[in-house]
Amino acid sequence: MDSTLSHLLPEVINIARASGQLILDIYEKGDFEEFTKSDDTPVTSADLAAHKLIMEKLSQLTPDIPILSEEDADIALEQREKWDRYWLVDPLDGTQEFIARSGDFATIIALVENNRPVMGVVYGPVSGVTYYAYEGKGAWKIPDMDESIRISTLKHEEKQPIAIAISRRQDINNITRCMSPEWNYDLVPLGSAALKACLVAEGAVDCYLRLGPTGEWDTAATQCIVQEAGGRILSTELEPLSYNERESLENPNFIVLGDENLPWNKILTCR
Repeated sequence: MDSTLSHLLPEVINIARASGQLILDIYEKGDFEEFTKSDDTPVTSADLAAHKLIMEKLSQLTPDIPILSEEDADIALEQREKWDRYWLVDPLDGTQEFIARSGDFATIIALVENNRPVMGVVYGPVSGVTYYAYEGKGAWKIPDMDESIRISTLKHEEKQPIAIAISRRQDINNITRCMSPEWNYDLVPLGSAALKACLVAEGAVDCYLRLGPTGEWDTAATQCIVQEAGGRILSTELEPLSYNERESLENPNFIVLGDENLPWNKILTCR
C-alpha cells in the first residue's frame, strides 16, 4: 500500500457527499425515526442510513483498512490498538440540529495513521460546502461544487474582540465563565462541531470552545483540516487530543485555535 493515500481524497469526498445527499433527502422529506442511544444521546434513521452507505463505500474503496464509526464504535481497545491505519467516521455530525431543523449538520470522514489524523473531509449538505485536507498538502474548501479554495486561519488583530464559535444548544454562561473577563468576545452560535471547527480553519472566527461530551470521530477530520490551515485543536488543558490510545473514545473539553500567538493560557480560565 502507498505510504500516502492522498490520491484517495477525491473518492472520499464523493463518499462524504453521497452520504450528505442521502441525509439531505431524508431531512427535506421529514420522514425519519428518532431513537435514544444507551448514552442518552439521540440517533435517527438518517444517521443509520448514512452509516450503512459510508461503511459499504469505504469497504469497497479500501478493503484492508478497518472503519470505526460513531454508529458502530463498540470495538475494544485490544482490537483497535493493532490498527496502524483506520477510517474514523461520523455519518451525521449534529443529530440534534438535524432534528431541530437548523440545517447545521455534516458528514465527517477522517483517515488516522499511527494515532494521528492525516486526512479529513467535512461535507455540509444544506450549504453544499466541502472542507478537506491531507497532511502536508494544505486545507481547502469547495463552496457548493465550485473550484477548491485554499483556506487559512485568522491572525487576530490587536484590540479586536475574540470571535468564538459556540453551540446553539449550550448554556452561554458556561462558555463565558471559561474566558477571562479582561478580553472582549463576539459569540457566533452554530450547530455541528465539525462546521464550527471549519469556521476557525477558514478564518471566519478566532476559536471554537467545546464543553461537554464529544467523540474522537467529532474532531479527527477537523484536526487535520485546522492544522493544515495553520491552527490547532487542544484540550482545555491546552494538551493535544489523542486517537485510539484509550479504551474510552470520548474527548476531553477542547478548544479549536486559529492564532496560536494569542495568550490562550491567560484567555482560557477553565483549566
